[in-house]
Amino acid sequence: MSIKSDKWIKRIAVEQQMIVPFEAEQVRSGVISYGLSSYGYDIRVANEFKIFTNVNTTIVDPKNFDERSFVDFKGDVCIVPPNSFALAKTVEHFRIPRNVLTICLGKSTYARCGVIVNVTPFEPEWEGFATLEISNTTPLPAKIYANEGIAQVIFFESDETCLVSYADKKGKYQAQQDITLPKI
Repeated sequence: MSIKSDKWIKRIAVEQQMIVPFEAEQVRSGVISYGLSSYGYDIRVANEFKIFTNVNTTIVDPKNFDERSFVDFKGDVCIVPPNSFALAKTVEHFRIPRNVLTICLGKSTYARCGVIVNVTPFEPEWEGFATLEISNTTPLPAKIYANEGIAQVIFFESDETCLVSYADKKGKYQAQQDITLPKI
């Protein structure tokens, strides 16, 4: 298994529509960067957010998550409350090849401000818009800029194809189009 370069990412993104829309160069001027980088792809956060609030609930239960724990927000700048989080989705739609696994890490620009982005790996043959978890670890409100970079996806290609892909097992987050809450 090896990490994939910008040449591979560009080729597969175009030929197999692995990333749509695809930005073939890194966009940096006046924004938090996004697009193709040397060994990854910097994804953007869309302008739709679900901001966590504890007004309607006293416990967070991943097996029975109360949708009322979120306030929906749409806009160019999302304010994440102190010591809280928001869910969002990527601008980009992904179609991961059967022999590829990705790891996604938050961008350092946000991390250096105490904002941590968590995204689970994109498994072989997963497709959809990724749901992003954006945590504000600071005691102050934090700004998140829609349509700008939020995290980097790193692609690993296996030397053999898996027996069971995410699509084969009918994964619960397959083909998600919107911000998706926890499922069991």
